[in-house]
Amino acid sequence: MNYDIFNGDADGIIALLQLRLANPIESTLITGVKRDIQLLRKVAAQPGDDVTVLDISMEKNIDALTPLLAAGVKVFYADHHRSGAIPESDNLSAHIDLDPNTCTSLIVDKHLKGQYHYWAIAAAYGDNLMAAADELCSLAGLTAEQAAQLNELGTLINYNGYGSSISDLHFEPAALYTALKAYPNPFDAIADKASPFYQLQAAYGQDMAKAQAVNALHESSNLAVFELPNEAWAKRISGVYGNYLANKNPNLAHAVLTDNEDDTYTVSLRAPLTNKQGAGDICSQFETGGGRAAAAGINALNKGELGEFMLATEQYYRAIDE
Repeated sequence: MNYDIFNGDADGIIALLQLRLANPIESTLITGVKRDIQLLRKVAAQPGDDVTVLDISMEKNIDALTPLLAAGVKVFYADHHRSGAIPESDNLSAHIDLDPNTCTSLIVDKHLKGQYHYWAIAAAYGDNLMAAADELCSLAGLTAEQAAQLNELGTLINYNGYGSSISDLHFEPAALYTALKAYPNPFDAIADKASPFYQLQAAYGQDMAKAQAVNALHESSNLAVFELPNEAWAKRISGVYGNYLANKNPNLAHAVLTDNEDDTYTVSLRAPLTNKQGAGDICSQFETGGGRAAAAGINALNKGELGEFMLATEQYYRAIDE
């Protein structure tokens, strides 16, 4: 059997999209909301099975990965998050790059020698790699209008992945992947008025307008913090709102807090775009936290720990400035 395991955001969906457009196979899809990253434990693979893992931290899945490899399961693993020690196994094909200016779809794009390059660029935009994606558009000879279209498409696919549960999303990620597989070229998805692009576009506009009406909870020369309510729209917009804030003020770190029902916050942290480091290290100090250098999060930060989180973030970026 074949298993395709992928993050439910733009990068995970588009990484798989490229691979399966290049190599169509029947597979069992395993995914979830963006923050559902311990996906490998959901696999019941047997010796001789093939497992593809995309855009989820190897470090967070090592306890499930190790026995699969030992049992003779072949694993193709591509990612750009914290990896920890990469196992040495003939059954593992690891494509790991922790450069803050790359993403899993760009890693897959390199692996496929650019077969679906425009899709990879859309994913880079969705992962907020704006400068890298702009440069790729320029090298590909795309117009400013085409670059803007790929930017919007990637952002919308990424927006769809955020939520505390699948019910918060407009499309279940596996269903969105399946719908997008009908378009070998992302510009075809934009041209088709029946594609998911237009439903997501309308919903994104409504949710972003609500987020933009929220005032900062805290703002200093190093960090701005925004608190969103315990509502479905807030859970959907939290990640892309963090990206929006980061692009609006690239010298600041930004934290978006979304109120949960259990006296905790879901946290999205963005490092300053002018200094893309530290976000994963900061969030990893807290239980349920993790991520990469430029962007990270905490699934459930106790509200009593908010001051500690803000202090850790302030101190980290203040020390760098000094």
